[in-house]
Amino acid sequence: MMASHGHRRAGTFAGWDRFDYVMLGSALALVCYGILLIRSGASQEFDGPLTSFASPVMKQIVFACAGVIAMVVVSRFDYHYLTHFAWLLYAVSLLSLVALLAFGHSAYGSTRWFNVGPIQIQPSEFAKLATILLLARFFSEHGGDAKDLRTLLISLAIVGPPAFLVFIQPDLGTTMVFLATWLGIVLIAGVSRRHLLVMAAAGLALLPFVWTFAVADYQIERISVLVDPEEDPLDAGYNVIQSRIAVGSGGWFGKGLGNGEQTQLSYLKIPTKDFIFSVLGEELGFTGAMALFGLFILLLMRGIRVAQIAGDAAGQLVAVGIVVLILMQTFINVAVNVSLFPVTGIPLPFVSQGGSSLMSVFISIGVLQSIIMRHRAYRQT
Repeated sequence: MMASHGHRRAGTFAGWDRFDYVMLGSALALVCYGILLIRSGASQEFDGPLTSFASPVMKQIVFACAGVIAMVVVSRFDYHYLTHFAWLLYAVSLLSLVALLAFGHSAYGSTRWFNVGPIQIQPSEFAKLATILLLARFFSEHGGDAKDLRTLLISLAIVGPPAFLVFIQPDLGTTMVFLATWLGIVLIAGVSRRHLLVMAAAGLALLPFVWTFAVADYQIERISVLVDPEEDPLDAGYNVIQSRIAVGSGGWFGKGLGNGEQTQLSYLKIPTKDFIFSVLGEELGFTGAMALFGLFILLLMRGIRVAQIAGDAAGQLVAVGIVVLILMQTFINVAVNVSLFPVTGIPLPFVSQGGSSLMSVFISIGVLQSIIMRHRAYRQT
């Protein structure tokens, strides 16, 4: 009986010695960084008690706690369960994106959220992970590579529907994240350079038609003001100008939390979400930005390590997809804040205010933990 009890206890905690606490620590450090910035950025719009759920800070703390719990739960499951049900998760994601067009909440010219009581749910955040899981399953079932043209085209057909449904919301930034994630996965899966060049040429040939008939007028306006924001300084160019001023005025060490004029005088719009990096640049300066980038680099390096030691093709491709997902979202958000990319609604992972984003990235970290905890069991010999 004692031996049986000991065996069950060992099974319960199997794999925890391989749990990546550095990855978890870097994610939690980013969350704490974000909470400090949200506290500063939201000080003008909310001056009530921090313990109220109406407080952006408290909301972020609650979602962070829920995200950590979700991460631990997901890590306890073999990631092959997730890839096994990837078609179902993918189908649910597509249905939610379709339903969003009819019943979603519209703001800032696009329809991206469901309002559920006091919280907003953004289906595209979870659709990204579902698509990664399905692509990983598909390639693992086809020899783990993308050399065959038919296999490559089917993989593009998998990412096409969610990317299209997000594009017509419209949400150009998230569409690019879907396509970049697909590209990262097929590159690791060994796509033929010739096939990729042909597809890239076809995409470029279609670009004028997409620009003319599919890109919304306000999106074209946002792209044009990157070149000359003073052309429309009080409307389309406003956010570009204010974010430039905020980031540029921070200097080496910033003005101190709560002391940034652009943030505290409400010149900077949406400071806790899209433009949270501008808050950081103004109030914590170049040094604060480098500290943030250091945490992201540490997190992404741990994700790359998961891809390197994954025991099978499915685990490797899932890990690569998640790393590219976090990297692209970080790049686009920062690029928007420094006027290198048109304004989009892409959050800064772990940092920006938003329950859907925070939950989805913690679930993604849970999947990475599941892969690393089981890599020895699936290692191919």
